[in-house]
Amino acid sequence: LAGTVLEEPRCTVERADASLTYSLFLQRFAFSRPVILGGVTDNSAFRALCTREKLLAAFGPLPVRLSTANTYSYRKVDVPFQEYVEHLLKPQDPARLGSDTLYFFGDNNFTEWGPLFQHYIPPPFRIPGTSPAYSFGIAGSGSGVPFHWHGPGFSEVIFGRKRWFLYPPDKTPHFHPNETTLAWLQHTYPTLPPAQRPLECTLRPGEVLYFPDRWWHATLNLDTSVFISTFLG
Repeated sequence: LAGTVLEEPRCTVERADASLTYSLFLQRFAFSRPVILGGVTDNSAFRALCTREKLLAAFGPLPVRLSTANTYSYRKVDVPFQEYVEHLLKPQDPARLGSDTLYFFGDNNFTEWGPLFQHYIPPPFRIPGTSPAYSFGIAGSGSGVPFHWHGPGFSEVIFGRKRWFLYPPDKTPHFHPNETTLAWLQHTYPTLPPAQRPLECTLRPGEVLYFPDRWWHATLNLDTSVFISTFLG
């Protein structure tokens, strides 16, 4: 099946549980390295609202804005949410370029999607001087966004599994901006010496990844996935 990929052999991102205090988060992770947080929130109620049936019933005829899955220039396409789910939400073709791959993530209409987001419980930590903004997405297996960077944030998987690749700001990854993450994993990743490989891990439902400011990251959905990020701007 096109788009079928495996989890990484070994997670190299540090993990923390609900015992992590806010002061320790600021000291150890907020400005220096990513961390996977487990058990810090319970979004079972939000998850129940994010099934295919519930989302189609609530948002089916409404337009959603899709972005191409490339790094520096994004083409935007507006389609009804139902059309995206029924016709475009499918496994990634490994031969397809990022500029030809449409992806629902980020450009949410908060007037329309706001009632759903009210049920989401974000991670309990914040970076001083920032305010949170949600970014909701749904994507097929093998899809994802290639390497890019921006401000700090959290990302939680609601359904499916999502594989992450991360490099610190001073270590620019080797990638082509119009190559999908799946193609990069198949062609470039195997050639990297161990010292040049990224930090990586696979998130499962209920797990949250924190990534610091300006850290390079790429994502790969191992299954049809529903996910939400909390960007700290």
